[in-house]
Amino acid sequence: MSTRIRHPYLDHPGPIPFAHRGGAADGLENTLLQFRRAIETGYRYLETDVHATADGKLVAFHDSTLDRMTDGAGLIAELPWAEVRHARVAGKEPVPLFEDLLETFPKARWNIDLKAESALHPLLELIGRTGAWDRICVGSFSEARVVRAQRLAGPRLATSYGTRGVLNLRLRSWGVPAALRVSAVAAQVPEAQNGIQVVDDRFVRTAHARGLQVHVWTINDPGAMHRLLDLGVDGIMTDHIDMLRKVMEDRGVWV
Repeated sequence: MSTRIRHPYLDHPGPIPFAHRGGAADGLENTLLQFRRAIETGYRYLETDVHATADGKLVAFHDSTLDRMTDGAGLIAELPWAEVRHARVAGKEPVPLFEDLLETFPKARWNIDLKAESALHPLLELIGRTGAWDRICVGSFSEARVVRAQRLAGPRLATSYGTRGVLNLRLRSWGVPAALRVSAVAAQVPEAQNGIQVVDDRFVRTAHARGLQVHVWTINDPGAMHRLLDLGVDGIMTDHIDMLRKVMEDRGVWV
């Protein structure tokens, strides 16, 4: 890992282990209980997703609807918090407000997938009100959404590339001229997409040459974890938090 630290969010000695949705393998993804388990396992960096309810409350939840993961139903954007709060993930755990997670785990750093446009302003308002700029990195598949977040917040907000930025970085690594947003601090990418290898030596070297860290999602195989760490990636997101910890301990890079 050779990139300089471009934002306090990235101030971590060695490769960053991310608990993807707190550790989704346990079936209680994006719940306070699961995030607490990740913290107790030794994770400092937690990945989650945010949506806004109809009355503007920011919830940590992956899907746009409650149907798949909870005993509730309906589009989150069309439901008030008074209804969403009664839904239970896997029939057990409540859907948390992101503000409560920030307060409950004051030393945690959060990688936020900004799932919907309606969540943009509530997220930035919350970060500003709580002064959590150094604790949060915002990403999205929508490059335009991340660009809007960056323009509103300025350089105090850490952001990663969206789909277009990742594609352009991949093209750059192949020697094809492509425009890249200079304000991003990381490329957060799958190892491969649609049969095309995204992360290889050239991709990592190109990102590092631009001062970008490379964080790879979602890696749930120990062989892939070792391979990516051999390439020099700067972070790995996993559903299997115990597995990634063991791999990094075995390599002497768990901090």
